Amino acid sequence: MIFKKSMNRNYFHTQESRKIQLIEPQMGYRDDAWLGNAYYFWIDIYDANKWGVEAKNATGLYEIYSADIDFSDILDTVFNEKHYNFWLESINKVAQKHIDLLNTKPTLKDLNDYLKKEGCWNEVSGIQFQDLPEDRERLKVAPIQYGTRFKYFNYIKRIQLAIFNKTIISNFTLHCKVQITK
Repeated sequence: MIFKKSMNRNYFHTQESRKIQLIEPQMGYRDDAWLGNAYYFWIDIYDANKWGVEAKNATGLYEIYSADIDFSDILDTVFNEKHYNFWLESINKVAQKHIDLLNTKPTLKDLNDYLKKEGCWNEVSGIQFQDLPEDRERLKVAPIQYGTRFKYFNYIKRIQLAIFNKTIISNFTLHCKVQITK
């Protein structure tokens, strides 16, 4: 895929607060990380704060860092239809290969391990992706009741950027430090 549309965008990186302020982002290594080992950034400060409260709360403080990201080699599965179709086809192809070989669906870890081992994302510096947040307090549209269930209009995307090549990250600075209140 050819990208080469150089443009810097500002994103947010959330971490637990430690004694020493970060000078670069920390890589995520968790097996349940959407795109495996990567530097994860949020497009929206709201989501960066939410992640701090929900996942980066062990010390009672979390920090949000701001950084400029060179977007010229990013696979943008959120706003670029061609990129999304390429990504979807790649994921489905790898998953089907796993199913054919082992007669079972791959886990997220299985999928990411295979993609890394085969160098499937070597052409890109990162992938921008989205999911639908379960956070409904942010929505400005009330749910509609259908039978005994409530249906929500989840119109706000929760967008993350997984970066594999940290050379595209610049101006990494502390944006804010937040005390978690219960």
